[in-house]
Amino acid sequence: MKIQLSTLDNVPAIMEIINDAKAYLLSQNIDQWQNGYPNAEQVENDIKNGESFVVVNDENQIMATSMFTTNKEPTYKVIDGNWIINEDEKYGVIHRMAIKKEFRKFGLATFMFHEFHMQLLENKVKSLKIDTHEENIGMQSLIKKLGYKYCGVIYTSYNAKRLAFEKVISE
Repeated sequence: MKIQLSTLDNVPAIMEIINDAKAYLLSQNIDQWQNGYPNAEQVENDIKNGESFVVVNDENQIMATSMFTTNKEPTYKVIDGNWIINEDEKYGVIHRMAIKKEFRKFGLATFMFHEFHMQLLENKVKSLKIDTHEENIGMQSLIKKLGYKYCGVIYTSYNAKRLAFEKVISE
């Protein structure tokens, strides 16, 4: 199993995973990803920006996807709370993480977080920030288990409330 940058050829498989995740969130009565986001255009932009990753198994089957960047997240400028690391410093951001339904509960999200943490350490970036829906208890549990601290509330570009978390990777 390995993580690698996505290619435009991966878009159909990535969208299948994202659409499965949308259905899963809906089945849990979580109003996240129910408004047309994320979509193929967003994924294609992530790929063009070198910010889309996939996890593939030994058969080269795509098992999971995530957006990861060290570019600043505009919606993180305003937070009802406080970030641990100042917003002016470089930080990592994860968005659009999803696991193919038959590979859920295999630890793939933890694997991706670990890989992104390693990239941040190699590049001397101090922290990783992430936000999630207040009803997405699964993601909240995972990120808390991985040592993320709750920092406050942010609002997305489409004015949706999200809980914001951060983990200091290195000082």
